[in-house]
Amino acid sequence: MKKIITIGTRKSLLALWQSNYIKDCLEKKYPDCEVRLQKIVTKGDKILDVPLSKIGGKGLFTKEIETALLEGEVDLAVHSLKDMPTKLPDGLCLTAITRRAVVGDAFVSNKYHTFAEMPAGAVLGTSSLRRKAQLLARRPDLDIRDLRGNVDTRLRKLDEGRYDAIILAAAGLTRLGYGDRIKETLPCDFCIPAVGQGALAIECRSDNTEVRALLEFLNHPETKSCTDAERAFLGLVEGGCQVPIGVHADIANDTMHITAIIASLDGSTLIRDEIDGDPADAIVLGKTLGNRMLEKGGRDILDAIL
Repeated sequence: MKKIITIGTRKSLLALWQSNYIKDCLEKKYPDCEVRLQKIVTKGDKILDVPLSKIGGKGLFTKEIETALLEGEVDLAVHSLKDMPTKLPDGLCLTAITRRAVVGDAFVSNKYHTFAEMPAGAVLGTSSLRRKAQLLARRPDLDIRDLRGNVDTRLRKLDEGRYDAIILAAAGLTRLGYGDRIKETLPCDFCIPAVGQGALAIECRSDNTEVRALLEFLNHPETKSCTDAERAFLGLVEGGCQVPIGVHADIANDTMHITAIIASLDGSTLIRDEIDGDPADAIVLGKTLGNRMLEKGGRDILDAIL
């Protein structure tokens, strides 16, 4: 068995938490194996003053790490699945998707206990067009402003009084020990999450069969099925960080339920639909829902934005 495994990771506190979590899992499963972290700076970590939608989107946080994977400098990479493009570089694959944590978006404020409490004109910070569009659809009276930076940086900006409230992924806050900052977790039917939100993705070289075999125990079949459906939807509608798209799948009583939205940037037009089916047909279900929503007006929204 491989004696040393190297994980490629970003330097942010959340990325390091995620990589150390996988490191601990591997060391417990394979006590004779040494797991090392190699910190890599990505383009997304360098550009912090421009909205993601204007500089390239999801791939900004993965490209340099994927280059290290392809060149054999690292054996695997740990990502937030919601940061992963639906198309991976040739030679790479997602070997495991971990059990999903808390899925929803968190409302964080030092002034208000709930999203509904915010008065007209209150300043709300978020880095996500998906969140912005859905929240504006419900509260067009809010002043929603862009918010970039790592989790701790965003919390600091809130504490400095630049925002009345901010919205962050609940999973990231909980993982970093900031769960007590969450005033409200927005229900998924109120603000549909990003594709893969709450799950970790482990990326490897496709031909690295030894490492891929070592990682199989980390894969959570139900989460994998749900996120396969979500990524199939996103891949079909061809939306990245430039388009407000939310999609969430879950499984109950052996039935998969998928809900999705495609919205205009200002939330004035929002198409929402859902579908049920067999979890074994996850990818087909995601694509079917995507096609249906494009026909209902989603294509017009995308054409206007892109």
